[in-house]
Parts: sequence; structure tokens; C-alpha cells
Amino acid sequence: MWRNIYICVQTIVLVSMSHGKIREDKNCLNCGHHVEERFCPHCGQQNIESRHPFYYLFTHFFEDFTHYDGQFWGTMKNLLFKPGRLTKIYLEGKRQQFVPPVKLYIFISFVTFLFISFQITDLNFGKENSRQAKEINKDIQKEAAKNKAVNKALQSPEIIKADSLTGGMLTRAIDSSQVKSTAQDDVDVENIFKENKSITKSLGLQSMEDFDKKEQKNGHKYQTFRPFVAKIFELEEKGHSPNEITNMFIKSSVHNLPKALFIYLPLFAFLLWIFHSKKKWWYFDHGVFTLHYFSFLLLLTLLLFVLNKVFSYFDETNSFLIIMKWLLTTGAIVYAGCYFFVAHYRTYRTHPALTILVGAILFFINTVLFTFLLMGLGIVSFLLMH
Repeated sequence: MWRNIYICVQTIVLVSMSHGKIREDKNCLNCGHHVEERFCPHCGQQNIESRHPFYYLFTHFFEDFTHYDGQFWGTMKNLLFKPGRLTKIYLEGKRQQFVPPVKLYIFISFVTFLFISFQITDLNFGKENSRQAKEINKDIQKEAAKNKAVNKALQSPEIIKADSLTGGMLTRAIDSSQVKSTAQDDVDVENIFKENKSITKSLGLQSMEDFDKKEQKNGHKYQTFRPFVAKIFELEEKGHSPNEITNMFIKSSVHNLPKALFIYLPLFAFLLWIFHSKKKWWYFDHGVFTLHYFSFLLLLTLLLFVLNKVFSYFDETNSFLIIMKWLLTTGAIVYAGCYFFVAHYRTYRTHPALTILVGAILFFINTVLFTFLLMGLGIVSFLLMH
């Protein structure tokens, strides 16, 4: 029943989105051939009106991924739960069943990094400390106001007379229960939650000239770090605190990560090409495997971020929730590793022992290279901050 409902809804959506008005002119706008019905028999383009509302750009994009008899959802299911199947079927020439590799990677990459960028928009280290300091200062100010009112009341003749009869015991008792000084307490709270206002001063540096002088004495031991120190000075001169610099660095790294991954894809495929028969496997074949595997990794990352977002609506100090998040993260990492070996075996059909050996070598090399890629990404992201 649910399948029939889904098909009906999908049909309605497709009709409303793609079935535009057919042109009266029977000549195809793309190739000029005669068109009897909706689609051109020569190039396959729809012979519909070329002028559309603005929203057509988005509905057409969505349509490309959700129609053709569940092509998109079938691709997602196979990508997540059947390692290597998409690659194997595509290389066999059956290319209409699922979303093409390049299109799949671009779509998943776009959605994943768009979602992550939304999650880090409000990123702010030190926010909790600032909130606690404000709450404590507010409580102190309330106590100070109460003390002021009590001190004012003590100046009345009735209280002075009563205090004299008790030998000053009333005044001493009230003084011992009062907050000593609002100003002093404000300073204490500020000191408790105070953050370093300057990274360079915490390193004992006052200016770049100071850094260069110390480098001359040390024999230019830390000269490699000079661009980073210069960047920190530049950001601090603009009024950025250490927490703000940290936030800017994380956001910049996330925004540059899609570019770094896109650069890394050909290198990953090149390593596969080195370890497999050049006669049997073309570089193109390794590229297809690479696109599918990285699409899987991005989709898995997206699911983890979505689940983490859902968990954030509950009590994050709950022990059960903490254990669940840890299990999901660990399970995803293990699954991603196992997925690679299974996909590699199903695609290249080598001996199981050889698959494990080659897979382990490739996995190790790519882990090292990807680590260097992330380090390079971090350096570039930091130096480009403004």
C-alpha cells in the first residue's frame, strides 16, 4: 500500500515539475530534427517551451535525482549497504539504473558540506564561560543591592538605638553575612573566567620585531613559524580574541575541505592504478571506484551530523545518550574501513588474501597522505584568514 502511495505522489510531483507545455513547433531546439511527440528521437531532449518560472531551476534539479523509477533512492541504498555493487554494475555498462558517479559525488558533497556549514555558523568557543560569568555577576549585583538596602536601614535611629543596647552585636552579625565588595567580587569573577586576550603576549612576544630579535639569538630555530606568528599579530591588531581566531580557523577549514577532497580524488585513483593490472583496469575504472567510495564516506558523514543534531535536542549530559553517540561514531569508523575492503574485493575480484594485503597497503598510504592533506588544508586555511 505504501509503495503505491509513494508511486502516486511521485507521479504527481513529476507531472507538476517536468511536464511543461509542448511546443507547437515540431523542430527540436537542440538538434533541429523533427519531433512527433514529447521527446526528440535524435537527441532525447523534451520539445517543451523554453521559458520557465524561476523555481523551475530547483524543481528540475530535484527531479533529476528522484525520478526514473526510484533511480536516486536505489542508488542511496546500494551505496550505503552494498559495497562495490554500484561500481561493478557501472563498469559492466549498465548505466541507466543508478545515478552516474560524478553526478552522485557532486550532489552528496554539496548537501553534506551545506549541512555542516549550517552547523558551524554559530560556533563559539568560550561561550559557556562567558554565560556563567554573567550569571555570577548578576547574582553578586543582587546581593550587593540587598547589602546596600540593609546598610541604609542600619542608619535609622531605631536600629542604632537597638544596636547600642546589644553592644554592637547586630551590626557585627550583619557585616559578617554581607558580600564584601561588589567591585572586588566582579574582579574575582572576571579573573576566574578570564581568557588570554592575546596569543602573542602569552608567548612573550610584543611585536614581529621582538620575534625576529629572539630568532637571531636562537639561530632562527623557529623561523618556519614566522608566517603564522605574523598572521596572529595581524588578526589581533584587528581586535580578534583567541576564541574568535579559533572559530575562524575551523570555519575556514570546513569551507576549504570540499576543494581539498576534489584535488585528492585523482591521487586516490592513481594509487589504485599503481597496484592493479594496467591491462585489465583503466584509470577511468579506478576513478569510478574512487567516486563511489568517497560518495559513501560523505553520505556516512552527513548521517552522523544529522544524528548528532537530533541528539542535541535532548539532554546531552544523559549517560545513555553519550554512550549512543560514542557507539555510533565508533561503528561508523569501523564500517567505513570494512566497507573499503569489501568494495575493493567485489570490484577487482582478486584473491581474498591479496585483497587484504593490497587493501591494507592502500589504506595505510591513503591515511598518511590524507593526514598530510588535512595538515596542508589547515595551514592554507589559517594563512588565508582575514
